Amino acid sequence: MKVATHTLGCKLNFAETSNLQKKFAAAGFDIVDYREKADIYVINTCTVTSVAEKKCRNAIRQATAQNPAATVAVIGCFAQNDARQIATIPGVSIILGNDQKHRLLEIITTLRDQQWQQGFSHPYINTEEPKSFQLSYSGGDRTRTFFKIQDGCDYFCSYCAIPFARGRSRSATIAETVAVAQEIAATGTREVVLTGVNTGTFGQHHGEQFIDLLKALDKIQGILRYRISSIEPNLITDEIIDFVAQSRAFLPHFHIPLQAGSDKVLKMMHRRYDTTLYANRLEHIRRVMPDACIAADVITGFNGEDEETFVQSKQYLASLPISYLHVFPYSDRPNTLALNMAKKIDIPTRKARSLELHQLSDMKRHAFIESQKGKSRSVLWEHTRHGVAGSEMMQGWTDNYIRLQRPFQEDLCGTVTPYPITNSTIVENISFDD
Repeated sequence: MKVATHTLGCKLNFAETSNLQKKFAAAGFDIVDYREKADIYVINTCTVTSVAEKKCRNAIRQATAQNPAATVAVIGCFAQNDARQIATIPGVSIILGNDQKHRLLEIITTLRDQQWQQGFSHPYINTEEPKSFQLSYSGGDRTRTFFKIQDGCDYFCSYCAIPFARGRSRSATIAETVAVAQEIAATGTREVVLTGVNTGTFGQHHGEQFIDLLKALDKIQGILRYRISSIEPNLITDEIIDFVAQSRAFLPHFHIPLQAGSDKVLKMMHRRYDTTLYANRLEHIRRVMPDACIAADVITGFNGEDEETFVQSKQYLASLPISYLHVFPYSDRPNTLALNMAKKIDIPTRKARSLELHQLSDMKRHAFIESQKGKSRSVLWEHTRHGVAGSEMMQGWTDNYIRLQRPFQEDLCGTVTPYPITNSTIVENISFDD
């Protein structure tokens, strides 16, 4: 039987989908592209924005159009938070929240004897509160993997539905996490991206700390590089910054969510820091790692963000030593406190402000790349060939996250070598979606 998967949202989802693919493959299923006809379609969903939920609905329709008789399993965050809505979409067979999605193969196997021949007259639904935790990592890329080290969040920011979808913060122990990292090293993977919902809270229920995990991972032979996918401003301590600056394998690349450049809005969002703390963190990074790449998440059009507040926020963002932004127009999320807040910003204004911040991000990105031209940085070269036969190129990311290219050379695949950053080596028009 053939299984096709489609993943929406964060790197955490990609790691979990890959884990499911491994289980299906080990059980004798064939993993095929989502655009092909399959017997089972698995959609791992996101609920961060209404756009993500729309993409989920489209993916379900795509699956049922390709094979109306297929078993369609919708799993993950959207499934966790709004199973009833998904159950109304024709063709959906199974709906699993985040606590149960790792059991998908087991559930399908159990249901097969009961309903496989007759089809699913109504979806099987299990959206128990997420409490379990499984370490997992993505596959299919011989140079890089996303490694899930943490799940859930205890913060309950006023705009965010993720704590309802993912549950409370939890993780494995350092020893258990290191054991899986050693397993990753044995596959020949050169770069590991540490992922989680709130990675900086790793180990808090075991009496352990995130910094101690970083130190343990840095000692594993075979893994040449680590990136921290995202870490909260109040959790990226001076100790963590200083450690990354002098570590063997951790790279000068940070993704630090900001969400708003206004203390007034940050307070309404229930964030655990202010603009002064955020700026201080970035100044420390620049002091010890001048060439670091620093990304920031920003939500614009949040309730109460009047024109004056937006202008102040934009000016603050312009003043920060950041490399680029991830910009999101505010989107109402179910069960959040923001739903009942006054002073809603209309959608056209949200979109207009989002465009302004995207333009600011482009300027920041350009300035960062310009500051790196003429320098030589270490690059992890990937296996994929780009271009036409006879003039094929290979590509890779520098340690500080600039996409470079050079003529393809087989023996360089999977290696890390220094390479100059010039107009001819920079890959243009690439996505900085890290």
